[in-house]
Amino acid sequence: MTEASTVTLNLLDPRKFRDPDRTADGQKRASVALGALETLWFNTGTLCNLTCSHCYIDSSPTNDSLVYLSATEVNGYLDEIAALGLPTREIGFTGGEPFMNPDILAMLEAVLERGFQALVLTNAMRPMMKCAEGLAALERRFGSRLAIRVSVDHYTRTLHEVERGKRSWDPMIDGLAWLSAEGFNLRVAGRNCWGEPEAETRKGYARLFAELGLAVDAGDPEALVIFPEMDAELDVPEITESCWGLLGVSPEAVMCASSRMVVKRKGEDRPVVVPCTLLPYGDQFVMGETLEEAGGPVKLNHPHCARFCVLGGGSCSKITD
Repeated sequence: MTEASTVTLNLLDPRKFRDPDRTADGQKRASVALGALETLWFNTGTLCNLTCSHCYIDSSPTNDSLVYLSATEVNGYLDEIAALGLPTREIGFTGGEPFMNPDILAMLEAVLERGFQALVLTNAMRPMMKCAEGLAALERRFGSRLAIRVSVDHYTRTLHEVERGKRSWDPMIDGLAWLSAEGFNLRVAGRNCWGEPEAETRKGYARLFAELGLAVDAGDPEALVIFPEMDAELDVPEITESCWGLLGVSPEAVMCASSRMVVKRKGEDRPVVVPCTLLPYGDQFVMGETLEEAGGPVKLNHPHCARFCVLGGGSCSKITD
């Protein structure tokens, strides 16, 4: 068998993930009910200072498919949480690079003043450091309720820069050092795409954290998240209702059982709500403009649902029980 034919065989069957109700072989597709909205994500916009090799959302300095959310729009959803009495504990901000959004500090302040935990996903580079004074002020006021998760794709410069580009390592390390020195609730996100056993990967990060003097426990899956890889073009099984029992996975453990994400698509007047951080674009995943409208079940009709959430056990939230 040739290398080319092997690659072809591994591509996603085009018949998969087409019908929201049935899999390609006619079985009933699995769905996930929203048990309780514990985490609400805001995508602050897809613009980013980097163009990574495998960004699932295709963030870049030119991709504005998802435009900047405003503090007013974020406050509207926080008002809805209060009005509906939702049990939301955590508000997450992702992008793009969240610190490129001009309202990011105002959004964080609004979230923290209302008593939520806040989590920001960042590459810790120049956009974050331009917000350093205001960000440090928020840390002094709200302490550990503000968590910053930095993307460190590998514990070595070489492989990190394979993904993020040349000259991306040193600014990220400087950002990590600053966050640590300021006493932030610091988290790190890595990737499992390098062909290493997870135990070895965690040991590598532990060495890096020790060298940098960072108080991050590489053995703690909340402090160091190792994300499953996502590639919507590669083959993956569809998840049927019978898969829950066969896999020993509970639908309540899947991310969309406890989270939703707000995005604002270019050319639209109002933000919309989608199931999670992994499905920002497709019209079929728009659940409405309000959290109340987005309370229905989510049909697992995307490769990311299978690869990242059900089979990979991934979650973007920092809340653990």
